[in-house]
Amino acid sequence: MRKASLATFCIVALAVFAGADDASAKREAVEAIDPALEASRAYKQAVSTLATLTALPPMQSEEPSHHSSGYPLSSFLPSIQGQGPIASALRILVKLKNHSWLPAAVTDFLGRELPSGRKREEELHGKAVKVIDLLQHAADLGNTDALYTLGQISLFPPNTYFAADPHGAYQTLDSHAHITGNASSQALVGFLHSTGYYSVVPVDQAKAQLYLTFAANGNHKGAQMALGYRYWSGIGVAENCMAALHWYEEAAEQAMAKFLSGPPGGRTLPLLPPRLSDLVGGIYGPGASVASTGLNAGRAVIKTANARAAGETWEDLMEYYLFNADRGEIDFAYRLGKIFYQGSIYGAPGGIASGGDGASAIPRDFHRARYYFLRIARQVWPRDPANPRQPHISTKEEGPASVGYAALAAGYLGRMYLRGEGVKQDAAMAKMWFERGAEYGEKECHNGLGIILRDGLVDGKKDLKKAMAHFAAAATQELAEAQVNIGKYHYERGDLKLATAYFETALRQGSPFEAYYYLADIQARQARAAMIPPEIAGSSCAIAVSFYKLVAERGSWEDNLLKEADDLWHYGSERSREMAMLRWWIAAERGYEVAQNNLAYVLDQDKSILRFTRFAPYSPSNDTARLALTQWIRSAAQRNVDALVKVGDYYYHGLGVPDEPESVRWEKAAGYYQSAADTQMSALAMWNLGWMYENGVGVPQDFHLAKRHYDLAYETNSEAYLPVLMSLIKLHARSLWHTLMGGQNGLSFWEGDEDGRSYYDHPDAHELDGTHEQHGGQPSLDEGEEHDEGPWYLGKAREEFNRRKRGHDHPERAAQDEEDPVQWARERRQAESERDRERDDFGPEDYFDAALRGNRYRGGAEEEEADEFAETMLLVVLCAAVSVLLYVRGRWVERLRREEEQRRLANGQPPEQGQQGQDRPRGVFPPPGDPAQDDWAILR
Repeated sequence: MRKASLATFCIVALAVFAGADDASAKREAVEAIDPALEASRAYKQAVSTLATLTALPPMQSEEPSHHSSGYPLSSFLPSIQGQGPIASALRILVKLKNHSWLPAAVTDFLGRELPSGRKREEELHGKAVKVIDLLQHAADLGNTDALYTLGQISLFPPNTYFAADPHGAYQTLDSHAHITGNASSQALVGFLHSTGYYSVVPVDQAKAQLYLTFAANGNHKGAQMALGYRYWSGIGVAENCMAALHWYEEAAEQAMAKFLSGPPGGRTLPLLPPRLSDLVGGIYGPGASVASTGLNAGRAVIKTANARAAGETWEDLMEYYLFNADRGEIDFAYRLGKIFYQGSIYGAPGGIASGGDGASAIPRDFHRARYYFLRIARQVWPRDPANPRQPHISTKEEGPASVGYAALAAGYLGRMYLRGEGVKQDAAMAKMWFERGAEYGEKECHNGLGIILRDGLVDGKKDLKKAMAHFAAAATQELAEAQVNIGKYHYERGDLKLATAYFETALRQGSPFEAYYYLADIQARQARAAMIPPEIAGSSCAIAVSFYKLVAERGSWEDNLLKEADDLWHYGSERSREMAMLRWWIAAERGYEVAQNNLAYVLDQDKSILRFTRFAPYSPSNDTARLALTQWIRSAAQRNVDALVKVGDYYYHGLGVPDEPESVRWEKAAGYYQSAADTQMSALAMWNLGWMYENGVGVPQDFHLAKRHYDLAYETNSEAYLPVLMSLIKLHARSLWHTLMGGQNGLSFWEGDEDGRSYYDHPDAHELDGTHEQHGGQPSLDEGEEHDEGPWYLGKAREEFNRRKRGHDHPERAAQDEEDPVQWARERRQAESERDRERDDFGPEDYFDAALRGNRYRGGAEEEEADEFAETMLLVVLCAAVSVLLYVRGRWVERLRREEEQRRLANGQPPEQGQQGQDRPRGVFPPPGDPAQDDWAILR
């Protein structure tokens, strides 16, 4: 027994010792794993998984439904994989299931019916959870990159598989900023302290200033812009122009360095970001907003808004251009190449380098642009030399008499080779194309040759003298980039006065970037000069800050918040719009006026005409209105006149303003309206002031000032005719009643002085002064005549006449109207339609052309038949009307004759007959008995 017990004890002891050895071995193995390596492995795995999720379309699905999935009727519903119209409709609904307006039952059903739909959704959600878990694990092990990525995902979820977590984002980013001092984390933490986003932390401008200062000193461009804007506007700090100048200069230096790091001529500028309000005609709609009236009506974004309102789409426009370009229309091919090159329907004024408008953006396609430009250029230069570096041989005398668009196309082709856009970068090929276009005086070609010769891009050969000659040739044709290049030459030589003149000329001609930077630098030097008087230094500082701000905002290649927000907003889902608003808010804190305007417009609480009534669709939120008012005020401070009027509206209606008596609010509202009216641009502000003077709201009652502001409203904007006329009628009636009741200072109806009469007494008075008086005669056809070398088409003479007429009436808008691709396409389409309708005779050679043009519109014959039927019916109606009039006239003459006979019989006189009637003068009527008298008989 003892031996057995001893044996058992030995076995147990050996097992214990073996287990201890295994445990110690495992412990040693665990201790051998490096936490840093584990954190790095987890982080890399998280990033790899995240890449598969972010490759999906952004915001491709809405939030997961929390409704029950058990539907007893699902077995009776048709399958999405079936046949017939119902199954087809279900397949169409699949594409719409991302939209929040669909019922939850529909989205759940579609999710179940999709092949592996629910499994796919669960798999993607599982991957998102995996990414978050791995990042948290790596962050717990000390990986700071994982900590930063986790904060970014929590604040900016890449899609709806990730939940937005602003509180977690703040904690993560704040920890990352404290551990590493990372400028990006500090900038975002500063934003959260500045705005109190999602009530993550209370608004604390002091902490925001601290974090932003650290980030700005860490060379974070966004934080530098935010600090510059805070010092410029006095947000959380006292206004300090020199401090604002310092930070905006730092940000502009980064933007300029990024610009110069690109190909020759600098990086391509981002498209101009649009305001949401401009896409609907302005804050107050078309006609009532400053953004869409006067000269602003010619802006590209307003033309885009008008095209959208008319039902025109860029797809239809591009299809029309492609149809005509592919059948050999050179003018269409050239404009199509421009559109594909600049990535926008509308280009910005100032030349190719000025970029395009973001509201009419289309995908850029350098290959298709080159295809169309090359087709045009080959008509003049069918072959390229074997060695493009050999001296250019002039073909001007040998070539065609009319180059047309070929020289313009050569400018684009040379620029594409110079910058490596759609082709391999080749300065020699660029020079060859530039020389071809410059031979015919094309300005972009001259400017390109100047850049090549100035920088020695071909074989390192520099020739500054020839370069300046080419720049001068382009500058004489009002090319903004050439003006900048000449200004830079004088700037580097120290001749700041002459350089300033060229840079200012470039600004007037549309230069959007470099000219602002160099002028800001010159003004900054003047502001910092010790011998400059304080008032001049202050003015120079303000100009420098404004110009540096423009440069920093336009040079947003690395962090284009406005572009990201615009894409998210137009995606349409609730989640994507929330993310768009977050990006606008961050950009608004950095001073972007477009972002401030967009955020205020989205949060606007003053949209319903039924406000404060029981019929109102919603009750305004004062918290939201307070945020909107803040952004309206900041937008108005950056010269947005419509926003200034909106601030007056908020004070008048008491939205987002402190609790104070109505009289105080109305007085402040009148002040804002007066400030907007003083710009001489807002008819709405003038009308509001007229109403307030008429009713004595916020200002003393004064009928004369009311009438004056009503008249000014019409004088500023003729579209205000009807409301102003009705207001004046009411004003005169009210003034009359006021006078009859014994009141004083009413309007007089009998004074004949010029000041007492209304503007409407002389509706053409505005044509007797100003520009119409200066151009009283017809413009000479010899002055400013432009000979278009392009192909001629029916209706082009009328188009040229209208273009000259528009340029004569509004010289400021002539260039914009001439380059409007949408209006140009409309006029061409109208001219072709008129030609097709008016063409009656066809020669043998015309039938093929008619097959291409005349039969383009399938409903053309039916429309012509309808027009002919309408004309026939009109003629029938006119004939019937003439017959009725003749019948009425005959009856009337017969009645007069009978009354005359009755009168004679009553007086005892015999009726007129026989010879007595022949003695009366009959004029051209034949005498009685003449056979011709029957031709004059009227059927009674």
